[in-house]
Amino acid sequence: MKQHDLALNDVPWLQVGILSAPQVRFCFWGTYTLDGTLYEGDQEASCSDGKIVFAGRRYDVLNFQPMDEQATFVIEEVTIGVQFHWQRKEQQRFAGRLRLVVDPVSERSQLVVINEIDVERYLTSVISSEMSATASKALLKAHAVISRSWVLAQIGQSSSRSEQRPDDPLSDKPVSGDHSSSYSMQETEHLRIRWYDHDDHTLFDVCADDHCQRYQGVTRASTSIVEEAVRETAGEVLLYAGTLCDTRFSKCCGGVTEQFESCWEPVPHPYLRAMRDGAETTFPDLTQEEEADRWIRQSPPAYCHTRDTAILRQVLNSYDQETTDFYRWQVYYTQEDLSELIARKSGFHVGKVLDLVPIERGSSGRIVRLEIRGTEQTVIIGKELEIRRTLSETHLYSSAFVVEKGAVCNGIPASFRLIGAGWGHGVGLCQIGAAVMGAQGFDYRQILMHYYPGATLQRCYEP
Repeated sequence: MKQHDLALNDVPWLQVGILSAPQVRFCFWGTYTLDGTLYEGDQEASCSDGKIVFAGRRYDVLNFQPMDEQATFVIEEVTIGVQFHWQRKEQQRFAGRLRLVVDPVSERSQLVVINEIDVERYLTSVISSEMSATASKALLKAHAVISRSWVLAQIGQSSSRSEQRPDDPLSDKPVSGDHSSSYSMQETEHLRIRWYDHDDHTLFDVCADDHCQRYQGVTRASTSIVEEAVRETAGEVLLYAGTLCDTRFSKCCGGVTEQFESCWEPVPHPYLRAMRDGAETTFPDLTQEEEADRWIRQSPPAYCHTRDTAILRQVLNSYDQETTDFYRWQVYYTQEDLSELIARKSGFHVGKVLDLVPIERGSSGRIVRLEIRGTEQTVIIGKELEIRRTLSETHLYSSAFVVEKGAVCNGIPASFRLIGAGWGHGVGLCQIGAAVMGAQGFDYRQILMHYYPGATLQRCYEP
């Protein structure tokens, strides 16, 4: 399916990458078939010399088909929240087909576990994984539409990439399941401007973690209202000028949404623009340092400025609720901790940190380019995710922050305090803001038009 081809007759199928490991333990709840042989219960597969070892035989690929729609399979030790502060391993259960392949470009022998499932069943899991299944129906329906739009766009991009490599002998084979690659806009000895995006998967369409969309199979209990939200919006997507919208979303914008080009490639998306997250439409020019400083130090009203635990539980799963301050937050570093962290996470050895200076901000106040001044050298890093990764063991909540320096001795600050706003990149739908809108009586169409102005809603297939 190309990104512009919406004439679909049936529900598309999707390949979701679950994990990579040299050895995988899984269990069939029900009967699955492989080459005419039936399997149930506990199973194990491993990777050896570029082959999959399973049940005493060697394979290039394993494709397990369920014998009925009720059959599911369990995968052990699935990592969720990769590189985020809530990272952990879980046992997860999935419906649909199970596919195992070897990653041919991995430095170590790795199996890649892939779940093949139709888009509508996938969405039922995503909505329950991204937020609580008890959220308002308006929020659930809005999220169903944006999750569907985004994933169908990814399938279209995957098809386009395959079509662009007709002379490549590996064009119809898996290339890599890794999602750690980046796109560098500019990189020198003292400068690193990078953005990280989703279209680097080639073994599958999307991964199951926050890098794409949270997908945890049927592990997170769904409810009838989630199923209704997906069913009632079945096939509905957002379009702009006849093209599927790149429907980004984050947890909390911090009061103003960010523009697409501040976080990723410098290509404006008219429906992903700066806007106030609230009934009030005006906001200061947060690209200006003085205005951004004032805005971040205050807590102006916004849809996403809430401490209503009932609303927050709609959006935040149990591990997300470990994050208590997100609309406005603070992080403290000693001089030693910050200097060591920057050297280890970025590879830039700046010596003792003298200052962190924003030299470009986006529409939400998020820093696009940050100058790190040290006793040994000065470097510039960006964009927002590179900044968040460099200044945290996992990910800083956002790059919308101002800096307070502690006591200065011989020109060197003893400490740094980052005062910040929002959680995530801030582009597109603000999940907490949308939850508040749903609680206030807005319907899902109003929520979508608020966060994606100028987009249109259209049904692209009938299930």
